[in-house]
Amino acid sequence: MNYAEVEERILGGTTARRGDVVITRGEGSWVYDEHGKKYLDLGSAQGVAMLGHCHPAVVEAISRQAETLTLCPNFLYNDVRAEFAQALVEVLPSHLPHLFLANSGAEAVDGALKFARLFTKRPAFVATTKGFHGRTIGALSVTWEPKYREGFLPLLETTHIQFNDAASLDRAITDQTAAVILEVVQGESGVNVGTPEFLQSAERLCRERGAVLIVDEIQTGFGRTGKWFAVEHAGIEPDIMCLAKGLGGGFPMGAFAYTKAIRDVLTQGAHGSTFGGSPLACAAGLAAIQTYQSEDLIKRSGVLGAHLRNTLRGALEGVPAVRDIRGLGLMIAVELRTKVAPVLKSLMLNHGVIALPAGPTVLRLLPPLVITEAEIDFGVQAIAKAIKELKV
Repeated sequence: MNYAEVEERILGGTTARRGDVVITRGEGSWVYDEHGKKYLDLGSAQGVAMLGHCHPAVVEAISRQAETLTLCPNFLYNDVRAEFAQALVEVLPSHLPHLFLANSGAEAVDGALKFARLFTKRPAFVATTKGFHGRTIGALSVTWEPKYREGFLPLLETTHIQFNDAASLDRAITDQTAAVILEVVQGESGVNVGTPEFLQSAERLCRERGAVLIVDEIQTGFGRTGKWFAVEHAGIEPDIMCLAKGLGGGFPMGAFAYTKAIRDVLTQGAHGSTFGGSPLACAAGLAAIQTYQSEDLIKRSGVLGAHLRNTLRGALEGVPAVRDIRGLGLMIAVELRTKVAPVLKSLMLNHGVIALPAGPTVLRLLPPLVITEAEIDFGVQAIAKAIKELKV
């Protein structure tokens, strides 16, 4: 079977492919194609494989649970769901003791927007330019990129203000604002780091004006930035926090956490999910949390992130095509003075490394938290070669 042809014919239309490579298995920081060629995955399957591919602890937990119970509706209690929920709230900020379990980041954002409206009885939202929160109708409403939004208007009423501009945020929050939603680090648009002043202003303004503060930690959570959650860098306390990607250790899972005040306004039937919080997903999530803890991966992310940034700066010093290198933990951007697409293609096809774009000129690195220094050095050498091949 020509797998690429079949996928494109049946599933194509919404995703730009990077060549005809067919990936068939993964282990640790590496994935392998149908011919056995291996690729260093510095994108962690879109930031999801935080523990690497097929981490033994997650594989064992999923296998064991699949032989026991895979589904249990939420109108019945379940032992694994309870154990996972308890483990998750223990690593979350202490002011967020309640959870809704979903299946993806976009689902988590949609649920957060609903809860904000229910809590405030207001209709509108404030989000940031270059912010990305998903592509379901609710999440798309607060996502900024026009090319994603065109064709689906009208969306939920949303005002987009300049990221890191506290004065614009001050003007945008009104008595009709249900919530402000933002990322501490904007991943999809360039690994743009929020300033503590802007983030703290967002918290203060929401408190003063009765709006809910939603922080999207879908890409930044679970050690990606060198902290359990990126809000810790700025010391802010959101009313709702959206989670996914690293939550399930590679298994599809989403959630959002919220305060007791929001829990107090919920009513039966206010939200629901058929598959959210399944025992199978919760077993994976529990194993992931335990692995982050037992392997000290949160601290490790900060240490290895500094090593990766320093190694990149050394390898790319004086290269005309490079504008900037930035990031937090193992969430890193190499901003170019030219289009990044040719670099990404060359990296994969010629150098055996998979990386991600973040806008038209930024190469984004989201390596697994289990990556080794030797693998980092291999990846940096490949990146340097691919960039130096450019004619700027």
